[in-house]
Amino acid sequence: MVPKAEPLSRFSDRLFFTTFPHPPPNPTVINRLAAEPGHRPRVRTRPRDAETAAADEHATYYYFTIDDQLLYLSFFEDWGPLNIAMVYKACILIHELLEDPDLAPHRLVLYASSEPKRKANAALLLALFVMIVQRRAPWEAFHPIADVEFMPFRDAGRGPSDFNLNIQDCLWGIWKAMQHGLCDMNEFNVEDYEFYEKVENGDWNWITPNFIAFASPVDSAWIKREKEARENGKAELSSSTSSNNNLALQRKLPTPFLNCLDYFDKHNVKIIVRLNTHLYDRTTFIDRGIDHMELYFDDGTNPTDEIVRTFLDVADPIVESGGVVAIHCKAGLGRTGTLIGAYLIWKYGFTANEAIAFMRIVRPGCVVGPQQQYLYLKQMEWCKWAAADEMKKQQNAATTAVPVDVPIVTPATPPAEEDEIMDVTPPASPTHPAPVTPSRHIAAAQAQAKAIATPGQPRKTPKTKRTRDSDDEEDEAADVLPPLVLQPAAAGRPAKSRPVTKSATTGKSITASESRPSRVTRSTAGAANIRKAGTGVDVRATTPASPIKSSQGPNKIPRLATTKTTSAAKAAVAAIGRKPNPPPTPSVPSRLPTLAKRQQTAPSATSASLEDVATATIKRTPSEQSDAWMKAHASTVVVPASKSAAGNAQPRLRPVRKRRSSFSAADIVA
Repeated sequence: MVPKAEPLSRFSDRLFFTTFPHPPPNPTVINRLAAEPGHRPRVRTRPRDAETAAADEHATYYYFTIDDQLLYLSFFEDWGPLNIAMVYKACILIHELLEDPDLAPHRLVLYASSEPKRKANAALLLALFVMIVQRRAPWEAFHPIADVEFMPFRDAGRGPSDFNLNIQDCLWGIWKAMQHGLCDMNEFNVEDYEFYEKVENGDWNWITPNFIAFASPVDSAWIKREKEARENGKAELSSSTSSNNNLALQRKLPTPFLNCLDYFDKHNVKIIVRLNTHLYDRTTFIDRGIDHMELYFDDGTNPTDEIVRTFLDVADPIVESGGVVAIHCKAGLGRTGTLIGAYLIWKYGFTANEAIAFMRIVRPGCVVGPQQQYLYLKQMEWCKWAAADEMKKQQNAATTAVPVDVPIVTPATPPAEEDEIMDVTPPASPTHPAPVTPSRHIAAAQAQAKAIATPGQPRKTPKTKRTRDSDDEEDEAADVLPPLVLQPAAAGRPAKSRPVTKSATTGKSITASESRPSRVTRSTAGAANIRKAGTGVDVRATTPASPIKSSQGPNKIPRLATTKTTSAAKAAVAAIGRKPNPPPTPSVPSRLPTLAKRQQTAPSATSASLEDVATATIKRTPSEQSDAWMKAHASTVVVPASKSAAGNAQPRLRPVRKRRSSFSAADIVA
């Protein structure tokens, strides 16, 4: 008997997610039992899915899993998230299953083991598919699993985890990278990624189109010669080596080093940034026309502000010109990811969690131990650096655009009123300008402020100083508190009497309590405006409100609208609308990877908000949604459907050889 699964989380009309108790059953067994009437799954209900509840009674489901095909190879105690190649494969597999004509009448259910690590990795893959392929916003991709508990991701350090990442951090990291053009699935090559990430082939990954993170090349012969030279007191030997000798020695370099030189030479790498001790001769890159820079700091520690500032100043001009910066430490993970993460925060406005999550998907293991807290604590300071640098850039651009002999005048105070006479004394010398705001204007403003009388406060201001706030007789009469009713005298106790006076206007006798002026509050003033309008709508907030009944006493808060509303109120609500749309805010147009070729159809940056961009991408017709990147490389990722075997009739992932990382050789201090 198949164990009972958790309720299905609905990502779309045909895409669901669930978990089975560990170990999960075979999909063939589940699909055979799912066809029987008594094995209908439970679906998590949501308010907006109420209209589809009836259709669930007659739906058929097809279950598939990737737990045994896409596995995370940990460095130490880390276990996710899965890398970008696995995200790429999962997107193609799910797309092929959705497009399979034999599965058209079925709903697809991606299931995983209830084991926390596999559960979180599988849920993230499905959410990324919904966000990347179906063009949903990150909050919409996470909404179906928002009430499901997931184990947070952790770093690759050798200690207890004290900084966690969640699925939302990964979604927002990939989303922000796509918005800035840093992650384009149309340009992603899964074969190159899996080949060069192996230690025997070089161990490097593209973090962005302008950054390559890689492990330090090792030249054992050069290290041996340097050691012998230091022992013999001939440290100057390495610096005096000619380029011809270096070119001759390149035939003896290890294969990963040679692959690195050839690849970097062909892909516009402008500079190599080394963060660790010397394990190779830097002239090997210089002879290839690639600059080399040293920014050493200890393994497992954080860089100083001078190192970060130097890296930003060197890397940004290269990135702006379209060049590539290759940066490495010993393993290309901790120190390398820290500096690249600092650039992402400074340049593109990533948060620390988004930058770490994005880099770990592109290159697993980035940013280790205390470097996580370092990015989190420094993110606000780097944002201030970015703002200051942008202001300097704009000032420099304005200075170069204006002739030298024309001074740039910027207003220091708001413009004066028309009736205000400004007496600005010209500066005595260009180096000592006169103050922009004369002191006499400050004194005049202070005098006017002191002349304003303090407004009276109800129940605290003496009676003689209280003033009426309204001249409307009707409002005044409605706002006067009703007279107190004298209670009958109790047995043995006389009733309290109140002094009686005559009104100056009507001549009627009134008590002392009735002669007090009324207290006008905001609620009563608003109620008076509503009564005057006669529509039951508060014109201040332009939102529907209930009409004020005549029996309602003064100084009472208007009640909310109920089912018994007047015809005038219904007409006003229909005219205004129950939820007025907020004004659109400027935002960056969507740069999702599947829309990279259709930027001309994207909403303009001045008239579309982030939600408008997400909505516009969702409402596109299937013919407008480009899936060329999934069909072009599907044969290298997915095995086509076959009718020969009963259990392998549907598309499935191809087996791949797993990589071995050099992280175990690195001394990581957690």
